[in-house]
Amino acid sequence: MNRPLRTTLGGALTAALLATAVVAPAQAQAHPANRPPAVLALPDGFQPEGIATAGRYAYFGSRATGAIQRVDLVTGRGTTIGAATGTPSLGLKVDPRGRLFVAGGTAGDARVLDTRTGDVLARYQFATAPTFVNDVVLTRDAAYFTDSNRPVLYRLPLGRGGALPPADAFTTITLTGAYEQVGTGVNLNGIATTPDGRALVVVQSTTGTLYRVDPATGASTVVDVPGHTFTNGDGLLLLGRTLYVVQNRLNQIAVVRLNHAGTAGTLTSTITDPNFDVPTTVAKALGRLYLPNARFTTPPTPTTPYTAVAVRAH
Repeated sequence: MNRPLRTTLGGALTAALLATAVVAPAQAQAHPANRPPAVLALPDGFQPEGIATAGRYAYFGSRATGAIQRVDLVTGRGTTIGAATGTPSLGLKVDPRGRLFVAGGTAGDARVLDTRTGDVLARYQFATAPTFVNDVVLTRDAAYFTDSNRPVLYRLPLGRGGALPPADAFTTITLTGAYEQVGTGVNLNGIATTPDGRALVVVQSTTGTLYRVDPATGASTVVDVPGHTFTNGDGLLLLGRTLYVVQNRLNQIAVVRLNHAGTAGTLTSTITDPNFDVPTTVAKALGRLYLPNARFTTPPTPTTPYTAVAVRAH
């Protein structure tokens, strides 16, 4: 594979809930009429994980039930577009055709939904236990998924006009080179493309290391960010040459300026917010970054409140 992997929405657009017209807490309502809320209330008990955005809408997936919900970022109102599956809905991306690609976690699968109707357009069974299909990035001609329990990526080829492939037409890419699987915890997690579009960048949560991966061969090298690792690295978002690395339990986003090839970078800043409560993934919309609070350190119950937070991009 010698040609560049152009991302379908400028790097990877990325977002879900259980009730319509969700009532927001006080801090989510206190905003000028002409400015979208900085805190969005998600349904109680939802346990959000992934986020994808398109226009004024965000899509969130539930790691508890697999339900998908669309939220209007201007009004804060949400509506269910995807029924609960009983298995997780984790990393999400939306393509220009209004299709939502969903990483299926412990189910070892991926689903593609119509964002207008919530209908499942296709499903792909990548693996069986032990597996944890965690995140996804879209390029011009494929969708790539990480598996936190295995040193592999799954490639879902897209045909002419973005046509979805048959159920068995995916490829498993084994990582070689610098990458090493560590223990049984969460290894491969977030995924993005390099600025030049020729390779992929993944983060290993257990070590906090960023890797550049050749999607044609699986060969990996460490992305050199002098003096820094990314402990608890989770979702990734590339905008231009800026890579945002969500560090979930640290309640922060590391901002890394990459070189064109994505082989090295410099940490330029760190974004924090008092409303962060273990954010996991990130997407851009309306000039801001949006992150769901997974609240991993809070015991989940059917009445546990959840939110998503908007911050200024650096």
